[in-house]
Amino acid sequence: MGEINILIAGDFVPSGRVYNLIEKGDFVDAFSQVRVLTSEVDYSIVNLEAPIVLDDVILPKLKSGPNLKASIKTIDALKYVGFNCVTLANNHLCDYGDEGVRNTISSCAKNNIDYVGAGENIEEAKKILYKKIKNKTIAFVNFCEEEFSIATESMSGACPLNIVNNTYQIQEAKRMADYVIVIVHGGVEMYRYPTPRMQETYRFFVDMGADVVINHHQHCYSGFERYKEKLIFYGIGNFCFDKGGDNVLWNEGYIVKLSFIKGNNNIEFNILPYIQGSVDFTGIRLMDVVEKDKFQNDIDKINEVINSELLEFQFEEYLDKVHFGRILNLEPIYNKYVRFLQSKNILPHLLGKKAYLDWYNRLNCETHREVLLNILYKKIYGRYKNKK
Repeated sequence: MGEINILIAGDFVPSGRVYNLIEKGDFVDAFSQVRVLTSEVDYSIVNLEAPIVLDDVILPKLKSGPNLKASIKTIDALKYVGFNCVTLANNHLCDYGDEGVRNTISSCAKNNIDYVGAGENIEEAKKILYKKIKNKTIAFVNFCEEEFSIATESMSGACPLNIVNNTYQIQEAKRMADYVIVIVHGGVEMYRYPTPRMQETYRFFVDMGADVVINHHQHCYSGFERYKEKLIFYGIGNFCFDKGGDNVLWNEGYIVKLSFIKGNNNIEFNILPYIQGSVDFTGIRLMDVVEKDKFQNDIDKINEVINSELLEFQFEEYLDKVHFGRILNLEPIYNKYVRFLQSKNILPHLLGKKAYLDWYNRLNCETHREVLLNILYKKIYGRYKNKK
């Protein structure tokens, strides 16, 4: 078959200075270095984390968190860079409702850009993308943690992280394809490690037939491991999400280059680190030699934690940091007297719609729920639920 090379990149949101360049049709300064990378491989993928909105009168969806959107010129930028496919299963796909999802899907289709992880209903969203490359079939399965973007039987949206359904998807893909690549969107934002639940789940996906599992969403990069000779990347960072600041966690990421080589059972890989959104450069710049050395030392340390019992302790340190804020959100006055007065409509409810949206998100999203349950468990029993 020869060697098959595939690039997979993280979250792309056309924002800030990059948005201005895209609207002017000036793609070279922002993306020329990545275009070189995509020109050297057989297939390339990026996560489009903002729906294509064609009409400014479309109202944003009621949800917790920001509503992101992209203009149709974003499609031109994707084509310039050389991306063949976008993953759409993410927590911002439905930020502008059904129309935003339909516009995104139709815009990709019209411009010969493949997509996976989304559809006009749940059955379409669950569809696996199969690509024939050099006489081998590669299957791409894409889903995301549950926030405000999940498709239903009657509403458009993203394919959800659901271990039962995802297992069926992976097993079907394994029957139909030579290789299965699972791309997940989830995790703790600005936290550089997978949670214990994430590691357990992603390893299970390998047990079920995935050859590669790649995660994004955290807005910072994490590490990776070989598990049973397969590859799991726990976070690859923002691909392009310009804020024009000096937040190293936000600005640094890496693209994964996968190589499928005839006669080699192991899938080879390279990680291609870059800097994006910095104050002194608009767009994406590949790291120089000195920067790569620092990056490699950093990711080696992250990998040591991922492949040891330190992962649990790292998660507990994170829980300790956010514990007070999460408990504070539980503090509205609640006793039998308040409850009685509210039942008689004498006293109004203390929580408004925004608070209900926030709580819905914390309880519905797998990562938010994992964090909250551990904190509540410690408040009750004196130790984290996660602890073995």
